[in-house]
Amino acid sequence: MTSFWSAWIIILTSAQIILAAWLLFANRKKTSGDVQTTGHSYDGLEEFDNPLPAWWFQMFVLTIIFAIGYLIIYPGMGSWKGVIGWTSVGQYEERVAVADEKYRAMRDRYLALPVEEIAHDPKVRKMGQRIFGNNCATCHGSDAGGAYGFPNLSDNDWLYGGTPEAIKTTLNHGRRAAMPAWQAILGDTGIDETVHYLMSLNGREADASKVAAGEKHFQSYCSACHGANAMGNQMMGAPNLTNGIWLYGGSEQQLTQTLRNGRNGNMPAFGDILSEDKIHILTAWVYGLSHGESAQLAVTQ
Repeated sequence: MTSFWSAWIIILTSAQIILAAWLLFANRKKTSGDVQTTGHSYDGLEEFDNPLPAWWFQMFVLTIIFAIGYLIIYPGMGSWKGVIGWTSVGQYEERVAVADEKYRAMRDRYLALPVEEIAHDPKVRKMGQRIFGNNCATCHGSDAGGAYGFPNLSDNDWLYGGTPEAIKTTLNHGRRAAMPAWQAILGDTGIDETVHYLMSLNGREADASKVAAGEKHFQSYCSACHGANAMGNQMMGAPNLTNGIWLYGGSEQQLTQTLRNGRNGNMPAFGDILSEDKIHILTAWVYGLSHGESAQLAVTQ
């Protein structure tokens, strides 16, 4: 925070407290024997002009004293950090450290075990589901079913492999995928022919004359990544184009869009965000999804 904004906050906060105190004391009146009214009359009823009861007035005074004391002890006056140096970040880190110490022995025990062995452990499922919900559900959904442009993690179709090692590598280091745009090379006709070839690979109705030409385009430009049989390459993250599972949709229009403009995907790295034991537990949870476990198991138990 710059010195200007710090001073601005200090001035405004101080002015508010001073104004509140002035209003409170300026409107305090000593009770006399005469009954005074405000001069207002409503349907024959007059409004008394009495001072606040003493206890009520004292409560207001205490709130002002409390506010001043609070702003001395805790941050609130610009860059002033308070006499005890408290911060919400510091309190959060302190509580996380306490929780880590409390559960470290349990997590270390799981860390020493293979992913395949703990993937079906109910306690690991619960912990993994919470870690997933806090870090991954925004993109992949709370049920890990994926969304447009985000892979479904609950099936057996993997872009980079579904082994524990591959999943852990993905979590630790992230993934960056790039599908180039082919419009400038293939043109509208070539794009259309390749789309029909891709549809034919999935048993869908396609123009036979276009399929033959599309296959030539595919072998010339696409097979290097997706393979000559179009079944993909997990080393490169190139998807299988023959199983009817599409990350960006498999309609004729969507395939055309993909070929024409390309696609770019980015899976962030969590190695610097999550500890090693949490990565291990999350790996086990994701691995379990494709081996008979439910994404909602931790919720229903």
